[in-house]
Amino acid sequence: MTTQRAKAAHDLAGDNPIAIFEAWYALAQIHEPNLPDAVSLATVDRDGQPNARMVLLKGFDDRGFVFYTNLDSQKGHELREVPKAALCFHWKSIKKQIRIQGVTEQVSDEEADAYFATRAKDSQIGAWASKQSHILEGRFELEKRVAKYAAKYAVKKIDRPDFWSGFRVIPTRIEFWQEQSFRLHDRFVFTRRDPNAADWIKDRLYP
Repeated sequence: MTTQRAKAAHDLAGDNPIAIFEAWYALAQIHEPNLPDAVSLATVDRDGQPNARMVLLKGFDDRGFVFYTNLDSQKGHELREVPKAALCFHWKSIKKQIRIQGVTEQVSDEEADAYFATRAKDSQIGAWASKQSHILEGRFELEKRVAKYAAKYAVKKIDRPDFWSGFRVIPTRIEFWQEQSFRLHDRFVFTRRDPNAADWIKDRLYP
C-alpha cells in the first residue's frame, strides 16, 4: 500500500462519521487559506425547484450541522416549507469533500440567542437592517437602515431579532470523498434511515 493510500485509509477509519468530519474539518482549518467553514447549502421550494448558496457552518455535534440566517430569506422560507437540505464542503487545499443530506429543524431560541451574542456589533446591526432576499431599490436604502439601527442601539445591548435564527441539518447520509491518482478517488458513505438513530451503515462507493 502506498503512503498516500495508507493515509487515506487511516483518514476514513472508524464507524462514526461525525468523528471523521471533526478530524477533516480540523485539518481544513489549518490548511484552507480562506473560510474553511464555508459550505454550499441546497434547499428546495414547494414546487420542487432546488436552490443552492454558500453559508457558514457555525457549529456541529452528534445532533447535526448548524448555520444561521434571516428566517424571511428565501432559504428560510424554503426550509420551513420543505424541512430537508443538503450540504457540500469542498476543501481544495486538502483534496477532500464531504456531502451531507438530511432533515432540518430550527434551533432553539436559547441557541440562537447565545450565538447572536457572540457576533460583532456591526453584524448584529446588519441582521436588523437587512431584509434578506427582498428587493432593494438602491444601496442608499440599505445604508439608511443600517444608520437607523446603529443609532437605535448606540449605547444599549442589541437583542436578537425574532426573524433571525438558525437551522440544524440532522444528517441521514454523509459521504466522504478523497482525491486519489487517475481519478480513482476514495468514497465512503454512511447512511441511516432514522435521523435520531445512533448507528450508521458504512459502505464504500465506486469513484
